[in-house]
Amino acid sequence: MEMRIPDKIECLKILRRENVPPHIVAHSIKVSLVALLITRLLKENGITLCENLIEAASLLHDISKARCLKTGENHAIIGANLISDMGFPEIGNIVRQHVRLDEYFANEFPGEVEVVNYADKVVKHDKVVSMEERMKDILERYAINEEIRERIEKHIEKSKELEKWLFSFLSISPELIPSLVKEEDFTRLMELYETL
Repeated sequence: MEMRIPDKIECLKILRRENVPPHIVAHSIKVSLVALLITRLLKENGITLCENLIEAASLLHDISKARCLKTGENHAIIGANLISDMGFPEIGNIVRQHVRLDEYFANEFPGEVEVVNYADKVVKHDKVVSMEERMKDILERYAINEEIRERIEKHIEKSKELEKWLFSFLSISPELIPSLVKEEDFTRLMELYETL
């Protein structure tokens, strides 16, 4: 069966239809811009990934975040199920792993799931930041007890390893990513979203 991937406009319409709050839409748009940048940089270095799949998954990765903040559910799993039920199981699989990968370094080269997972780790609200800054923010916001803090800290170590591995395939350093994401692209997509 052929993979179905909604285009950018359809993804933005899905976010609108699901009543995703504007600040989460802004975050998701910025994550998609980072993910697409990394995808294009990987391609320059001989690793070709499905750009449309990465764009759709990164735009939809936090589709259930607002709901789950209220209910305490796992937003990655709830979002993955929602997207899969819409007929996009491949996107659902990436959404499910955008917080924590099923397996780190499972393949010889980075894939779509690693790119989306990483892009989410360097976008704080709607700003591209260092992984260090983003991880500090996650600890401050979500480490409500010692058990959760320990789990997050283990996850942070894995994320740092992922960053190092991912950038071993690129000809730039992670510190350059914020300067390479174009603010005018973000503004244009936010304006497009507002018109839908």
